[in-house]
Amino acid sequence: MQVLTSAVLAAFVGYIGAWYFGVVEGNFALLLFLATVVTGIYWLLERFYFLPQRQNTAAQLESQTLRRREELGKLGISQVDDNIAEARGRILAQPWWLDWTAGLFPVIIAVFFLRSFLFEPFKIPSGSMIPTLLVGDLILVNKFHYGLRLPVIHTKLTEGNAPQRGDVMVFRYPPKPSLDYIKRVVGTPGDEVAYLNKRLTINGKAIDTATVPEFFDDDAMRYFKQYEESLGQHKHRLLNDDDRPAFVPGADDFVFKQNCRYSIEGVVCKVPQGHYFMMGDNRDNSLDSRYWGFVPDKNIVGKAFFVWMNFSSLKRIGAFD
Repeated sequence: MQVLTSAVLAAFVGYIGAWYFGVVEGNFALLLFLATVVTGIYWLLERFYFLPQRQNTAAQLESQTLRRREELGKLGISQVDDNIAEARGRILAQPWWLDWTAGLFPVIIAVFFLRSFLFEPFKIPSGSMIPTLLVGDLILVNKFHYGLRLPVIHTKLTEGNAPQRGDVMVFRYPPKPSLDYIKRVVGTPGDEVAYLNKRLTINGKAIDTATVPEFFDDDAMRYFKQYEESLGQHKHRLLNDDDRPAFVPGADDFVFKQNCRYSIEGVVCKVPQGHYFMMGDNRDNSLDSRYWGFVPDKNIVGKAFFVWMNFSSLKRIGAFD
């Protein structure tokens, strides 16, 4: 078992190393699932096979030691140099290969269920959601709000709540589902979403916006026009860049692209059933549904709702809309 365990642990380390250096495309959900299964098997073997074996061995040693003491006592020898407690402790102690497998199982399975069905942490890697979310924000995503899904295969178990306009949602990027993206839900199934001349209209009704003080971007070292938008039940802020044109350059050839009409003014899209139209709050610096299309329900990961840490600014901690 030592050799087998060494090989298993080496495979995990090798995969993580290859992922870190970009040799393979990693899948953390799959890695965590496999770690849960492997350590779970070792935990069962330890509980029902290896530990009982060690306990039997310790009991036999204790019995033999007591018999030896009785025999020596009959010969008048009362002082013996054995230490039953110490020897029993050494026998019952888990070997290293069980410490690194069965011993980690309770922690790994707790993380697995927490991450898969309750809350998952994410780090914001880009500025597409500024000013709502900044680069470096560490956020929590509610995994059950839109319905529970099986990890790895993403099969939906419960219906949950339907995504609403204005929700900040994490989803698997349609052109490359191994990547997680975060944007705001702008259009729900059946909506006609128009983003023309940098104004958002849904089903023919212009979305209310109000001008607020300009936003200073520390990374770009410049100010951007900032607005407050009322989308569904949410009020949030967004940015516009006057230096960027309104039209959408280089849109991909995506599924249901025939539902969209592109012009020099922007884009108008009819959202198909079972799909959502997503946009970033940093409207002129966001690669979103205008470029790569609609997000199918099967790609939904969860609802983002809380910044739990930003090491550059502790003031960022808190809930957001």
